Amino acid sequence: MLAADALDRSLRAGLKHWRIGPAAAAGFLADNGETRVLDDSTILLGVGRCDAVTTGSIRVAAARLIRVLERMKVSSATITLGENSLPKAADRGALGRGFGEGIALANWRVKDFDGSATTRKPAQGSLSIHATDRDFFKGISEGLALGESANFARALAATPPNICTPAWIATEARRLAKSMRLKCRVISFADAQRLGMGGLVNVGQGSDAKPCMVVLDWTPAKTTRASKDIHLCLIGKTLTYDTGGYSLKVNNGMKGMKYDKCGGTAVLGAMHAIATAKLPVRVTAILPAAENMVSGNAYRPDDIITLYNGVTVEVTNTDAEGRLVLADALAWACRTVKPTHIVDMATLTGGVVTALGSWCAGLMCNDADLRGRIERAGEQSGDRVWHLPLWQEHREHMRSQHADLINSNPSRLAHPLMGGAFLSYFVDDKIPWAHVDIAGVASTDSTTDLFVVPGPTGFGVRLLYDFVSAFA
Repeated sequence: MLAADALDRSLRAGLKHWRIGPAAAAGFLADNGETRVLDDSTILLGVGRCDAVTTGSIRVAAARLIRVLERMKVSSATITLGENSLPKAADRGALGRGFGEGIALANWRVKDFDGSATTRKPAQGSLSIHATDRDFFKGISEGLALGESANFARALAATPPNICTPAWIATEARRLAKSMRLKCRVISFADAQRLGMGGLVNVGQGSDAKPCMVVLDWTPAKTTRASKDIHLCLIGKTLTYDTGGYSLKVNNGMKGMKYDKCGGTAVLGAMHAIATAKLPVRVTAILPAAENMVSGNAYRPDDIITLYNGVTVEVTNTDAEGRLVLADALAWACRTVKPTHIVDMATLTGGVVTALGSWCAGLMCNDADLRGRIERAGEQSGDRVWHLPLWQEHREHMRSQHADLINSNPSRLAHPLMGGAFLSYFVDDKIPWAHVDIAGVASTDSTTDLFVVPGPTGFGVRLLYDFVSAFA
């Protein structure tokens, strides 16, 4: 790899090693991700100006490189860092991790549904990556592993609703648990009815594929002094399909609603990463899974339902269903799991997409230390978040005249904040809690450097991994 300001010096110093002359690199500026094939065994990869190299930029460079390696049908590559290609004070392990993530993320596509008419070429086989710098290579290995976990989540997210039902999610969670030394239990529809989980029950009862709640536990063999009293809880909204219910999505608004489970798939991907790395932190994951459908049994606007903690909710919009299933999961976690911290992740509001676009997730949090931890994890992972307020006025905005709460206020005031304000009523005040709204970042409609095909991004997997690992 070469930084732009080190290009001439590296070429002069490396003529013998690379078996090239000065003219062979004419026009090569070493811009980030720029490549030049010198011969059958040597490729130059630019990473931009040395002082501008970041983990994020190096992800992009690696993503562009993997396409060149694929076209050349390369099965093994060794990464050599050019002289002064990286900042002297740079964390080479972190940059290597970014490089590995870029390779893994850019080398994935939906492939499980290719039929007899496909024009897509099959995968060429495995690629072996090495590096001459030990720290950089160690980082690459970590990045490839995290990329694999994110791609695991992307594959789940891309699975269509005729296959991916709540029961299918439970089966996949059990399979993950078996392969990764996790414990798995499933709260069935009948169990949820018995427990009084009115949110999960009502949202999912209109479908023939009844709802359930999946609970995964990671208990490490050993903890550290810092993590011995820590028990984290990760909760992911897992709406396997969202028609909007009787508040039906219109104007093709239903297209892509298989991605309404991306909060849950991100949590599953994070558990895959946590167990793979054997992080010495106890973690419980909860996935309230449901399909929001229209039928004679479906819940309606004007219904009043009672949730797990006894709070009554007047349904004003059946398309504001995610907060109802999350509310039961949050209340159940507080009472049963008794964690030290809770983070929920959900594709919750269109408002957060309007507010923040596709560049970061929205973060609402009741604890300054927890907020800082998530923000730092966002910067480290590249899954960035932006803090949004959660004031008492926002909570009062969710009050009902006929019940305790409404699930959606018809007023568009503070629309990106309504979901988090509603959820705050289902978390114990003494438990640090954060709500991460990934509606704008869970999937992409267009091709990018990291995401070669439109679809799920796996956002949140690396964010949650870095959040958990910091406790160790």
